[in-house]
Amino acid sequence: MGCGTHLAFQAEGARVCLLMALDIPQERGLSQLDHKYLDGLKVCRFPLFNFLEPLPLDWMYLVYTAMLLGALGIMLGCFYRLSCLLFMVPYWYVFLLDKTTWNNHSYLYGLLGFQLLFMNANRYWSIDGLWNPQKRNAHVPLWNYTLLRTQIFIVYFIAGIKKLDADWVEGYSMSSLAHHWLFSPFRLVLSEEMTSLLVVHGGGLMLDLTAGYLLFFDATRPLALVFVSYFHCMNSQLFSIGMFSYTMLATSPLFCYPDWPRHLIAKFPACFQRLLPLSEAPQPSQECVYGGAGQQRLGRGAQKVGLRQKLGAIFTVLYVLEQLFLPYSHFITQGYNNWTNGLYGYSWDMMVHARSHQHVKITYRDGLTGEVGYLNPGVFTQSRRWRDHADMVKQYATCLSQLLHSYNISEPEIYFDIWVSINDRFQQRLFDPHVDIVKAEWSPFQKTTWVKPLLVDLSPWRTKLQEIEDALDNQTEVVFIADFPGLHLENFVSEDLGNTSLHLLKGEVAVEIVSTQKNHTLQEGDKIQLPPGKYHKVFTVSQEPSCYMYMYVNTTEAALEQNFTRLQELREKVQNGTETEPLPPELQPILDSSMENVTQVDPVVEAFLRRQWRMEELQKRRNATLAERFHRFITKKYFVFRRSLLMTWISLRNLLLGRPPLEQLAQEVAYANMQHEEVRTPSSPDTVPKQPGRSEL
Repeated sequence: MGCGTHLAFQAEGARVCLLMALDIPQERGLSQLDHKYLDGLKVCRFPLFNFLEPLPLDWMYLVYTAMLLGALGIMLGCFYRLSCLLFMVPYWYVFLLDKTTWNNHSYLYGLLGFQLLFMNANRYWSIDGLWNPQKRNAHVPLWNYTLLRTQIFIVYFIAGIKKLDADWVEGYSMSSLAHHWLFSPFRLVLSEEMTSLLVVHGGGLMLDLTAGYLLFFDATRPLALVFVSYFHCMNSQLFSIGMFSYTMLATSPLFCYPDWPRHLIAKFPACFQRLLPLSEAPQPSQECVYGGAGQQRLGRGAQKVGLRQKLGAIFTVLYVLEQLFLPYSHFITQGYNNWTNGLYGYSWDMMVHARSHQHVKITYRDGLTGEVGYLNPGVFTQSRRWRDHADMVKQYATCLSQLLHSYNISEPEIYFDIWVSINDRFQQRLFDPHVDIVKAEWSPFQKTTWVKPLLVDLSPWRTKLQEIEDALDNQTEVVFIADFPGLHLENFVSEDLGNTSLHLLKGEVAVEIVSTQKNHTLQEGDKIQLPPGKYHKVFTVSQEPSCYMYMYVNTTEAALEQNFTRLQELREKVQNGTETEPLPPELQPILDSSMENVTQVDPVVEAFLRRQWRMEELQKRRNATLAERFHRFITKKYFVFRRSLLMTWISLRNLLLGRPPLEQLAQEVAYANMQHEEVRTPSSPDTVPKQPGRSEL
């Protein structure tokens, strides 16, 4: 058991915990805690263990306060072990309380907090070192470094192994990412398709597989630091992943020599060094075992390996083996395997699977009366992530069955019909729509029988589907469907879709127009025109899965777009003087983009003005200077942290002194909700109208 210089280790812990503290009001949700855990809120929740429940709202704020104080305490090295517990216990409680917020980097933060509990990240420039001379400027056992470095290596390397999946290698996982402006330089020399395949997918695969190795070796470390820094900076702009990108940036120096900060500080002028951490050599530590050369240099006698060092070595080995095993333990937790393997929150399976949902239907049936009804997808929930996972669907159905009793529905049966496309495949069912999920069996250790299999045999069709999409004009849209034998899809074509047709690509289907009760049998290559404003059913009657596509034009949207074009042309003609005729009163607002003092405005003109305002705001954001963008960023973060602190203060006051009168409490919450005043024109209402509707499929 060797020893390492403490400075880099302490700095590493401080950086990571600072980012964790900044993460708590944001991705951990402190700023919106009252919206999620409001007392008396009837909502279905998705904990890992069903016995876990949120505390009353004021107590949840106390839990988050403890977590925040723990992160700050670790960062400052103040009451270090206690701070680690204050952070770790609430963090894992919140993490396990809601599976809909699970992701790999949230899991990583919990792991780092757990590791720090057993490490010595308070040996340098720490408050603990001020009153304990043995901790002040002391060495740190090398197993501390080994554990943290191995953890970061695992994050990179296993994420790379997971990207060896055929969908990632072939460029289907993140196929739309190459559109982003960050990849514009690559599109100057490569097509968008090749940018996606070579840069997004190929580059991501190679970086994850090699980053850990390149950071480890001295010769390749400088190049690796450049590449991983560029990679994480790009990710911070591409994805809404909280502080993860910055956390990974902060961990990169961990692979450098432990004494690099001390050498850097020593190069500063003496006047600045007084304000910086100490640059003098660290003192020996009782927790370290030194080699022969180290003992002679420090003037120490031979030191045997003690129980503390043995326990540190055992902990390191067992922890690393466990972390290597967990991402491949899905043969144990089979109940979580729903097209992707297991509990994605500890798999490092990052960005490999992209999903799109086209159709979600929840049907309930009264077990006594036989009454059938439908629920809005997501009713009584605050997340949409339940749609992809059988364990959450089971929890959701159980919760709905309990809540529906208050609506005079006895012994409710709940059925889900959820259509998903994964990595640009056909839209297909995820769950059996004939199974009552309330009574269905689910176990974490058994395969879920009511999950429909992924139609991997149809994966080669993706090339053909892309060719079909590329051949369409800008107004025509298409949805690709695959269904199982013996099942049918019930669908409604909106009145806005005046030209909807169904084309059979594979298999055999029977199409029933519900209003006329007429059936039409389609063979491969056949198509049928579907009437707007009517329901229809598509039965798969072949012995193999059927594949078909809906092609449609949103005629209402197309007509609206034509009107927008005419209004824009008219506006330009008036502005450049080519239009001399005075505009009618109802069109006057298009000249000044304002609806002030106008009592009646044509709905098309109103929609045009709203779109113009949005486009101008978007253009203004794109053209903003760096200073303006920084100011907007700081302002946004200020109000996030402001609300977090004020709502926490209100809740802690409530716990200590009791809740004040409701009127006073409402005023305090309103003050906490205060936001930066945005300049709004009359044509920019708080709610923007949705685009004309489209059919469910």
